[in-house]
Amino acid sequence: MYPQVGISMVRIFEKLGHKVVVPKGPACCGQPAFNTGYWDQSREIAVQVMESLKDAEVVVIASGSCGAMMKVFYPELFAGTKYETLARALAPKCYEFAGFLVNRLGVTDLGASFPHKVTFHDGCHGLRELNNKRPPRELLAKVNGLELLEMDAAETCCGFGGTFSAKFPAISTAMGEVKCASALETQAEYVVSCDSSCLMQIQGLADKRKLPVKTIHLAEVLVQA
Repeated sequence: MYPQVGISMVRIFEKLGHKVVVPKGPACCGQPAFNTGYWDQSREIAVQVMESLKDAEVVVIASGSCGAMMKVFYPELFAGTKYETLARALAPKCYEFAGFLVNRLGVTDLGASFPHKVTFHDGCHGLRELNNKRPPRELLAKVNGLELLEMDAAETCCGFGGTFSAKFPAISTAMGEVKCASALETQAEYVVSCDSSCLMQIQGLADKRKLPVKTIHLAEVLVQA
């Protein structure tokens, strides 16, 4: 749904001298079924994902949500099955985008320029499962012209939660409105995050309420020259 995010990541890694391979296999990690309790259906998708990625040196993911699924929950999903070894072999090779740049490559300055005021939203899985609080902020701190204005509700869930928003739309909307209000208080021009799903939730509510909020993925900021 947001191809520009993936394109931005590829451009960044190629600029850094890395070879990027995008498998033609499943585009979904299986998390929606997993979160809803349909573990058998989730395994059907996840097995295909693991098979397509088993020969990769590292797997870099544009979402803390999908990253947590593959790194943290795949071993749980396949515990006691014939695919447990495959899941445990893949997990340590999986990195969320910002975490990979900072923690694995030691890169914080990409020479990017984005002369805007921004605030940052911590996606739940990236923050709580992957401990990804610091890396995106270190990257934003090196962007020329960018001013980071932290919102009070930076760590508060946006309310999307995948199937949660479909099951409990009223609660999801209320949570999203809290997030939008907190972002507006900073007077930032953009809400930046490492999760397109969170940004879709925030932008959707902002558009519906005609709020002056724009969203952008971290990779799209870092690719700006």
